[in-house]
Amino acid sequence: MLAVVSNVLIVLLSALVLWWGATWIVESAARIARRLGMSELVIGLTIVAIGTSAPEFAVTVGAALKGQGDISVGNVIGSNIFNLGFILGGVAVVRAIATSRTMVVRDGGMLIGTSLILLLFFRDLYIARWEGMFLLALLVVYIGFLLFSREHVEEIPTGKFHWYDVPRLLTGLALVIGGGHFLVEAAVALARIIGISDWAIGVTVVAAGTSAPEFAVSLVGAIRGRHGISAGNLIGSDIFNLLGVLGLAAITRPMTVDPSVYNSLLTLAGMVLIVVVFLMRTGWVISRWEGAFLILINLVRWILDFRG
Repeated sequence: MLAVVSNVLIVLLSALVLWWGATWIVESAARIARRLGMSELVIGLTIVAIGTSAPEFAVTVGAALKGQGDISVGNVIGSNIFNLGFILGGVAVVRAIATSRTMVVRDGGMLIGTSLILLLFFRDLYIARWEGMFLLALLVVYIGFLLFSREHVEEIPTGKFHWYDVPRLLTGLALVIGGGHFLVEAAVALARIIGISDWAIGVTVVAAGTSAPEFAVSLVGAIRGRHGISAGNLIGSDIFNLLGVLGLAAITRPMTVDPSVYNSLLTLAGMVLIVVVFLMRTGWVISRWEGAFLILINLVRWILDFRG
């Protein structure tokens, strides 16, 4: 009983820390964007997205070093599907997310292109070191284009920049990463006490927990009207996971995967096409009913995972 109570308290405290850190990230990132003359979308796609992807980075590279290719690649793909389904859908249900032509064409197009490249690379169920280097180089080119091209500045966010916004942003990132870690640990402990299997825990609790930073930041961003940071964080995290995290993992140790992993990659590519081509372009907003549709798709996927 004591273990249950303590883990419940840790879950609640971790959720509070996540919210607190996410609030710091969103507001500080917006003011830093103003200082640099950038849009909220670009800051969301780069600094915020890379920071909130830290849990996926740790799990994926760690698994690659141990020679666990299925876990390494599966974690990235599963996290991205979760981001586009439950998180993007859940945030949209709370508050519709405004999109833009630039977000759809440039960044959504990049996500589609990356998914297609990975389908090509994994056609033989193996990713080589040179393919990982190609993915990482593509990420560098993309980020460089975002940072040095000035045609992307659609709107300069409001709010006066202060020197402490930089350490505040870094502290916020540390809070959401730490909060997400302890949330996963406590939730897994609770699930085992209840009697849930390790497989069920892996595809639900762990998947949700490693994506907790993205959810917290995107939700706060949407509620506060910072749609560029909200949507940019999710799109950027997915791009960073596929190019940066998976690329570095392949460079560290080339990986062979199970055919089921390739099937999951096909599911991800389908999700990307649905989100970018159909949902983000309709009225340049992801509405509440579209968010509910994304959640439903992921619920069906979870049911199929359990039955499999």
